[in-house]
Amino acid sequence: MIRKHEPLLCVLFSTLAACAPPADGGGPPTAAASSTKAPPTNRVDIPATVRRNLGITFAAVEVRNVAQTLRVPGAFELQPLARQEYRMALPGRVQLLVDQFDRVEAGTPLYRYQSLAWAELVQGIVLGEQAMAIARSEIKVCRAKLGEARRKLEMTRERIAVLARADFKKADLEAQAGELAASLPRLTAEAELAETRLANGTRTWQQALLRAAAATGISEAELKAEVPAKDGAGESVPGYLMVDWIEVRASEFGVVELLAVANGAFVEPPATVVSTVDPQLLRFRAQALQDDLPKVANAGEARIVPPSSPGTAGDAGVGATMRVGLEAHPEERTVTLIATPEAGAGWIRSGFSAFLEVVVSGTGEPALAVPRSAVVQDGLTHVFFRRDPANPNQAIRVEADMGVSDGQWVVLNSGVMRGDEVVLAGAYELKLATQQSGAAQKGGHFHADGSHHEDH
Repeated sequence: MIRKHEPLLCVLFSTLAACAPPADGGGPPTAAASSTKAPPTNRVDIPATVRRNLGITFAAVEVRNVAQTLRVPGAFELQPLARQEYRMALPGRVQLLVDQFDRVEAGTPLYRYQSLAWAELVQGIVLGEQAMAIARSEIKVCRAKLGEARRKLEMTRERIAVLARADFKKADLEAQAGELAASLPRLTAEAELAETRLANGTRTWQQALLRAAAATGISEAELKAEVPAKDGAGESVPGYLMVDWIEVRASEFGVVELLAVANGAFVEPPATVVSTVDPQLLRFRAQALQDDLPKVANAGEARIVPPSSPGTAGDAGVGATMRVGLEAHPEERTVTLIATPEAGAGWIRSGFSAFLEVVVSGTGEPALAVPRSAVVQDGLTHVFFRRDPANPNQAIRVEADMGVSDGQWVVLNSGVMRGDEVVLAGAYELKLATQQSGAAQKGGHFHADGSHHEDH
C-alpha cells in the first residue's frame, strides 16, 4: 500500500522543496535586508475613506476651567408658563379645527362650537339696547313736558300782569299759574327718573356685551360694529347678531399637545378642549448633593451639556442661568438646581437627559482640555490621537499627560496647543491599529513632535 503511493509522495516533497525560501547564505539578498531598517513612527494615516468607514470624528482642544467644574445630572422639562389651555366658556357642540402636534400661531382657529347659551347672551344685549332706547324716549317726553309747563307758566304770569294793570279780575289765571308752578318739580323728577333708567340700561347693555366678548373671544368693538345682514338686503346689523359658530383662536405660538374631547362632542364649561405647549420654553432640573450646596450657591457660570454619544459634538453645550431651587430631598440628601438655557439646540427637548456643568469658586485656572472619551487606555498608559496640523489625513499618537478631570473633560498638561483637534469617535480603533502595526509594542516612547526614544 505504501509502495503504491511512493511516486506521489516524492512529487509532493519535491514541490515543497522548490517552494521553500533559500537558506541565509544560499541566495541573493532580499530588498528588506539590503535596505536600512525604518524607524518606528507614531503617525497613522486616516484618509477620507478611513474616516468615513470608522466614523472618526474630531473635537477641538478647548481652554476650560475643568478643575472648578461640578457636573450634575438632570433632565429638561417644560416651564410652568409653557402650557396654554383653551376651555369652554359656554356649553355647546364642539367642532375641532386642528390635529394633535400641529404647530399653531397666534390667531390660528383651534375649534368652534354652537351654544344655546349664546342666544341668552344676545338676548341680554338686545334687552339692554331696548331699555336704553325706551329711556331715551322717556327723557325726550319728560323734557318736552317740562319745557311746555315752563312756557305756559311764563305766559300765564304775563297775562296776570297785563290784567293787573287794567284792573281786571285774575283769580282763575292765578290759580292756573299756581298749578303750573306746582307741576314743575314733578316733571323735573320724571326727567331725572328717565335719565336714571337710561344709565341702568346702558350698564346692563355694557355688561351683556362684556360677557359676550368674554365668551366668544371677539372684542366689544367687533361685536358692536355694523356688518351686512345675511339676507343681502343692504341693511346693516350689529356684529353679535351674525355670530352663529363661536370660534376659539390661539392666543400665542405653540404645538397642539392634547385634544381633550372628541369631534362633535357636547361639552360643558369649563372643560378643556385643546391644550398647547411652547417647546422653546424649557428649563433644566438637576439634583445636586447637599454637600455641594456651598459650591453652587455662589456659582457665576453654568453650562448644560449633552451626554457623550455618536453624532454629538464635544462642544455642544449651551450657556445657562442657574439658581438653587426650593426643594430638597432628605432621603437622597440632594437639592434641586434649576437652569434656564440661554440658547436652543437640537438635543434640547422636554424629557431629555443631560448634565449641568457649574463653575464653582476655587483657585484653579483655565487649562487646555479635551473630551475624556478622546483619551483611551493602552496597557499602563493613556494615549490620544492628535490630528496633524500639517497633514489632516494623518493622526499622531501621543501619550496623555493628564491633569484633573471632571468626568467628561480632562486637562492635558502637554502634547497639545489651543486650536488643535483630537480624535473623538474612533480613538479606540486607532489604538488597535497602532498596536497591530507593532509601533506601540516595541520598547520606547514617542514625544508629541513624533520623535521616538528607547526606554532608558
